[in-house]
Amino acid sequence: MKQALNRNVLFVTEHPCLFKRTNNYDILDPETKELLMECREEKISRLTRLLRFTSLRRTTPFTIIVRTVKGDQVLRMSRGVPIFASVVNVFDETNAPIGCFKQRPFSFSGAFDVLDAQNRPLCTLKSGQAGWNFRFLSLDDIELARVTRKWAGFGRELFTSANDYILQLDDVVPEDSLIRQLVLASALCIGLIQKTDIP
Repeated sequence: MKQALNRNVLFVTEHPCLFKRTNNYDILDPETKELLMECREEKISRLTRLLRFTSLRRTTPFTIIVRTVKGDQVLRMSRGVPIFASVVNVFDETNAPIGCFKQRPFSFSGAFDVLDAQNRPLCTLKSGQAGWNFRFLSLDDIELARVTRKWAGFGRELFTSANDYILQLDDVVPEDSLIRQLVLASALCIGLIQKTDIP
């Protein structure tokens, strides 16, 4: 696993775009603003680009790749067209499947289950009351990580759909662990699935 994934705090900033068709993020050190990884949506069809301007934008398929600054793949996240609920599959740097996260059908709380490659549950992703913050909880209800949205500035907030947020993992999550990879993947993709324009 790439060393940047072992950091407990990551600052994720979305590329601002007035007419958003692709989803691109930079992952930074929150203190130094050093670029650690790049997250880019790739292989977008013309139909998908068109649907991104409609009310169906949250149901369009996507493939997002996280790379190091040197261009090496760290993670890949992929979703087809959801039927009843979203399922995002996650792959490692060799494109081997490592797990997924699934939206709970008819969930009023916006909960997702994070699963390993054998479909065994690892943790749950739950949104806060305002929908702007998210928590990752273990199966015994211990908080593993949280996503907190940050103010991006009046111009970005008013005229673009760009979001900035902090992903913070607790010390209970071991370095080089599968959960660490899946938590980052889930945090990067949650904004593409939720009906709100927040991560």
